Amino acid sequence: MENQKNTFRNSLRWWLYSLGGLILVGAGLSVLGEAIIAKSRGEAWFLVGTFALILVNSGICLVAGAVILRLKKD
Repeated sequence: MENQKNTFRNSLRWWLYSLGGLILVGAGLSVLGEAIIAKSRGEAWFLVGTFALILVNSGICLVAGAVILRLKKD
C-alpha cells in the first residue's frame, strides 16, 4: 500500500513539474515577445525582458526536474 502511495505521489509530482515548466516557458516566451515589441517602439523594455528571462529559465528548470524524476522512476 505504501508503495502505491509513493508511486502516485511521484507521478503527480512529475506531472506538476512538467506541466508547470511548460506553462512557464510559454508565458516567458510571450512576455519576451512583448518586450521585443516595446523595444522596437522605443518604450521601456528592460524590466519586462528580465521578467521574461526569469520565467523561461524557471520553466526550463522545472522541465529538467521532471525529466530527472522520470529517469529515477525507470
